[in-house]
Amino acid sequence: MSGRCVIKCAVLRGVEALPVDVEVSVGNGIPGFCVVGMADAAVQESRERVKAAIKAAGFSMPPDRVVVNLAPSSVKKTGSGFDLAIAVGILVSTDQIPPAVTRGSLFVGELSLNGEVRSIAGLLAYALCARSEGLRLVCSSEGRGLVPIEGLEVLGMGSLASMRTGCFEDVVPMSGPGAFEALDFADIAGNDMAKRALQIAAAGRHGVLMMGPPGSGKTMLASRIPSILPPLTEDEKLHVALIHSIAGEDVRPILAGIRPFRAPHHSATAAGLIGGGSPIRPGEISLAHNGVLFLDELAEVRPSVLQQLRQPLEDGRVCLTRADGNVTFPADFMLVAASNPCPCGYFGDPERQCTCTVAAIRSYQNRIGGPLMDRIDIHIDVRRLPPSEIVFAGHGTSSKELREDVLKAREYSAWRRARDEDLGLEADDVVSSCRLDEKDKEYFVDVARAHSMSGRGIVRALSIARTIADMCEKERVGADELYEALEFRLREGVGR
Repeated sequence: MSGRCVIKCAVLRGVEALPVDVEVSVGNGIPGFCVVGMADAAVQESRERVKAAIKAAGFSMPPDRVVVNLAPSSVKKTGSGFDLAIAVGILVSTDQIPPAVTRGSLFVGELSLNGEVRSIAGLLAYALCARSEGLRLVCSSEGRGLVPIEGLEVLGMGSLASMRTGCFEDVVPMSGPGAFEALDFADIAGNDMAKRALQIAAAGRHGVLMMGPPGSGKTMLASRIPSILPPLTEDEKLHVALIHSIAGEDVRPILAGIRPFRAPHHSATAAGLIGGGSPIRPGEISLAHNGVLFLDELAEVRPSVLQQLRQPLEDGRVCLTRADGNVTFPADFMLVAASNPCPCGYFGDPERQCTCTVAAIRSYQNRIGGPLMDRIDIHIDVRRLPPSEIVFAGHGTSSKELREDVLKAREYSAWRRARDEDLGLEADDVVSSCRLDEKDKEYFVDVARAHSMSGRGIVRALSIARTIADMCEKERVGADELYEALEFRLREGVGR
């Protein structure tokens, strides 16, 4: 018995799936099963899964020599998604199923030992690849992580035995949860200054660093930021869901329009935060794309890991260089961070005395690093509230109230950018968009000189002022907006 065939499959590379031809040859020679074409250990292990699944599904495994080539061989093949394509290729090559069943299809899925077809991570990326190649997608009937895609036909398989009849199942794409109850700022009494800062940050997608003693409400404030952000657009949903699908994360909240909120532990490794591993997976900064990355206990994060945030904050993406090539992940996120001001946590607290030395305080805050601090737009101090204000005060400002100004600012900013098409996001464009008069320019220059502000710091301060003006729907940034922006940018004891 001998025969050859080619089955279409794909391999994940970054946030996309690249097409792969699974070439199967069954012919005379020493009996064996060989997989070539830069296949990793997970792909090599597919040989045993495929043999067991073929027998369990009622087919026969050929006693001849089976050679599987994954082309192009210059691309490293990873994961268990090749199982289904390899098994189908063997069945076609041995005339156990007609070749017509496989034409115009991209097969992807993992096989169990009893022949069941299991879903794999990154199914959305495979679906987009199939659409771009003009193919239909054949995968597990579970369809985990798959969202509706216009112009794509999707067929499901519960078991490899389905290839005997050619009868496939319908795959129901995932949809967002029916209801989602977000945390509300109304649950937090007081902290009006911090709420105002977070409102401005949400309106202009500015980074925020909150510094204060334990129990001052930093984490509570940060966890409620998604409640004042606008919902994801349809285009953003697809891009964000794609990243989460590749990482094996639940995409239902994304489909409901909820912006991602990622809060990794401060012990996260560089690979976990930035991305990496083998195979390369997106990190927390990519999972926070078009959403919020919250880093609690910022000074406790290893400095070597923390400083790797600097480039993604500037570029909105992260490029990982490996021996077999470069992989780029999107990472356009809003950074929200919180930290204690010192090792004991009570430096600057009027109610409790700090026990740290000046050198210990300086060393602790320096763990964050000046270059990273310079890239965080808004710096605020969060104070502990007195018990009476917590117990007897009513509800604070609600998320609904804060969100109204956020949406208004974003709409006005979009209108202003559409009107001034020649203005972008470069430093000169930010300065020009403020339209400062001569008196305000002189004042701002004096402040910048007095505080030794860097060029980046100057631009970011003006960007905050521009956002505040957008919230008031003002074309020109005035003195009031400059004063407030500088108050949030220049904080004593936090950094400049």
